[in-house]
Amino acid sequence: MSLYGMMRTGVSGMNAQANRLSTTADNIANSDTTGYKRSSAEFSTLIMPSTGGAYNSGGVTTTIRQAVSDPGVLQYTTSVSDLAVSGDGFFVVRDPGGTPFLTRAGAFVPDAQGRLVNAAGFQLMAYSYANGVPAATVNGFEGLVPVVISDQGMTATPSTQGSYTGNLPAGATPVAAGNLPSTNSAGAQYTSKSSMVAYDNVGNKVLVDVYFTNTGPGTWEVSVFDQSKATPGTSFPYTGGALGSANLTFDTTTGKMTGATTGVSFTVPNGASLNLDLSKLTQLGTGFTVSDAQVNGNAPSTIDKVQISKDGTIYAQYKDGSTKPLYKIPLADVQSADQLKALPGNVYAQGTDSGAVRVGFANEGKLGSIISGALENSNVDIAEELTDMIAAQRSYTANSKVFQTGSDLMDVLVNLKR
Repeated sequence: MSLYGMMRTGVSGMNAQANRLSTTADNIANSDTTGYKRSSAEFSTLIMPSTGGAYNSGGVTTTIRQAVSDPGVLQYTTSVSDLAVSGDGFFVVRDPGGTPFLTRAGAFVPDAQGRLVNAAGFQLMAYSYANGVPAATVNGFEGLVPVVISDQGMTATPSTQGSYTGNLPAGATPVAAGNLPSTNSAGAQYTSKSSMVAYDNVGNKVLVDVYFTNTGPGTWEVSVFDQSKATPGTSFPYTGGALGSANLTFDTTTGKMTGATTGVSFTVPNGASLNLDLSKLTQLGTGFTVSDAQVNGNAPSTIDKVQISKDGTIYAQYKDGSTKPLYKIPLADVQSADQLKALPGNVYAQGTDSGAVRVGFANEGKLGSIISGALENSNVDIAEELTDMIAAQRSYTANSKVFQTGSDLMDVLVNLKR
């Protein structure tokens, strides 16, 4: 064996163990870093060609791996904006220049503009509800916007959807067509009446009267009026007439609603078009009852607090108790998470061997759930790192002895002539 080859092999071993010690040092230093994934040095042999009885020593090469797919233990906190992923998936964040990255570090706090940023300064990205219920862009980051939560201004949302659940009496006396509420005549008659609150475009409350009138076996008319337009001291006629009317049909055997019409639509005064869902109404042999009635929208109010559900939806809760979805946080994943390219700031980018990034929502497919009020600890085991450090130190010393022996033998060869 060549003495030079022997010394090169010793240097190769020392270099490999130095890399191992470097990863161990990084792991120990980041053992308390949120979402950090431990690194490890994987060794493989480097074989040199040998002929006859002559052996040429090779060495060892090092490949650095990161245990990105190995989850850390969740630590619960008192901050709603602290986020963790339980299962597979990464948060999508971007740097100040707008470049998107993946991360498991979810210690987000609002900055001066209300944007949620983590400890490394990366902004959390999500889909906005401004244009309706969001859908994920599966093969890219298009459509994602920074999450901005600010309580500096007031907001009001007009009512657009409502639901009404209850029972209409099966034995009610039918009202003649000429006396139905929809005629808006002074002698109008009805079977049952209820009132609901809706909101107009600027958040004013609008009281609407909802009349249910039996018109025959299994048939009912529903009419909606603006309460402020009622005749003083009575009800009918209402100035301007009905806001909306519809005819409902029930199965007289089961008491369930049949037919294509399952609700009534009307325009809230100075507001938006509202669709009132009545599909859960029944016609049974008991009195008129209201089980539940809900209408969306809210009066002018500032954000009181924020709630984040397990599917990643960020809700704003206003001081009047109403809630409104603002954003939906997606999760991203790749085929081989351990092959992602690690970058400063505890973020990752798509690598050549990681596979393409796929974006979806929490609890879809293999993606995990989003936990609010929790952080993922690093997956570093200090005891294991200390053991690796001792083993690397001894291996480094052994390789240095090989180099030192080769150096001593080289001195012997140089001094033979003397």
